[in-house]
Amino acid sequence: MIAEKRSRNRLQTASLAPLLAAAFSLAFWGCSDGSQNDQPTPPLGPLLLGNAQDMQLMGAIQAAGVVPLDLPAPEDPAIVALGQALFFDKELSGDRNISCATCHHPANTTTDQLPTSIGAGGSGSGSVRSLASGTMIARNAPALFHLGAATTGALFWDGRVSQNPATGFYTTPESALNGSSPTRSDITAVLSGVLSAQALFPLTSDHEMRGQPGNEIRDAAENQATWAAIMARLVGTSNGTVGGLAAYRALFDAAYGLNYDDLNIGHVARAIAAFESAVYRGTDSPFDRYIRGDVLALTPEARRGGLIFFGRAGCANCHNGPALSDFQFHGIAAPQLGPGVAAGDDRGRFEQTGLAADMYTFRTPPLRNVELTAPYTHAGAYASLEAVVRHYNNTAQAARNYDASQLGRADYIATVDTDPARIEARIAARDPRVQNPLRLNPGQQADLVAFLRSLTDPGARDLSATAPASVPSGLTLVD
Repeated sequence: MIAEKRSRNRLQTASLAPLLAAAFSLAFWGCSDGSQNDQPTPPLGPLLLGNAQDMQLMGAIQAAGVVPLDLPAPEDPAIVALGQALFFDKELSGDRNISCATCHHPANTTTDQLPTSIGAGGSGSGSVRSLASGTMIARNAPALFHLGAATTGALFWDGRVSQNPATGFYTTPESALNGSSPTRSDITAVLSGVLSAQALFPLTSDHEMRGQPGNEIRDAAENQATWAAIMARLVGTSNGTVGGLAAYRALFDAAYGLNYDDLNIGHVARAIAAFESAVYRGTDSPFDRYIRGDVLALTPEARRGGLIFFGRAGCANCHNGPALSDFQFHGIAAPQLGPGVAAGDDRGRFEQTGLAADMYTFRTPPLRNVELTAPYTHAGAYASLEAVVRHYNNTAQAARNYDASQLGRADYIATVDTDPARIEARIAARDPRVQNPLRLNPGQQADLVAFLRSLTDPGARDLSATAPASVPSGLTLVD
């Protein structure tokens, strides 16, 4: 009987095959011969026609530890298919009115194009999403590109989720998952890495997905109870005989082949991470082609900008490694807007550690496809790459003279922190490497922007194929 049921369930997943095929077509951008994941890529390609400028730039790139991205092979297609459904389904939220995709939608290049996100209870999608009965979330929604890579470090702007690369132990807001002997080892044993661990915590946030009091997910007493309530919604209890959704039981069965009572929230998080890792990647930007040896891939402006990025501007002091991020925490005196973490202020990593050295520091964002993921900084203060470059050109001046009109929305403009004492505190907390003005002239700034645009994979411009036509709950996909 069980074997017959499993066979029927696997047949029920066949309707997702076209969507999955479309998703996987995006997983191998730039792999015209399909061989990218089969053979190792050399650290840097040979410069076949390079001149002295190219030799200088390639040397600087190598010194910064930038090599072609080493992305993991996608997981079992059935796990990716489950993850796709979960990523887009509002069934995971307390009031069934928001999904992961609301703040990380492919139509918005895996962000929401808002300075800071609008969570459960908001209305609309992307840059036109309004508060309605929702709440502004404290921080900008980061893009999802390449977060499944082995070199990915701490996640969230304050780094509250991380995995020790040597031991594999997790550090998260839930103590039961942390350290060498987690009490919920049944969950951590399923997780596939830091990206899957991160996927657990928007589910437990009142403003992000738990919703208003009165639903069983929001009313759960703590994180573990919240996760159990989500599993009950998806597959039911008593081994799937009470509640739950048959369509999700079919997907979980195809993905993991376990008794339903043996499933836990780790299986949800692993599947979401598998989907994100499989489809939100791109390794065929002009910059990628350049470091593989095609010196014609970068325009003269981008090459000049690269020399500024890796040289005079010192961007690579923090934006280094394969993802162009050290995944560490730095103060840059970014303007503050939105609700912040406490009373309109956001002290970044300090909120997690309490260490004075972490005051007003935030995780270095990866830069792949950065052209497509505005607005920028932890609170989405800057609407363009040009504005970000101007900020770095003189961080103190930019912090003191922030032009809020670029936000383009009165509701966000009204939240900008103009308190002089806090502005000066952010300036005082700057990393020494961004304290001195760069004094880049307009042409040099334009070249730097040209280099940042060279990090865009053309395949990332249209991610519509990664969205399903429907989800197992039957809830709407469009807000």
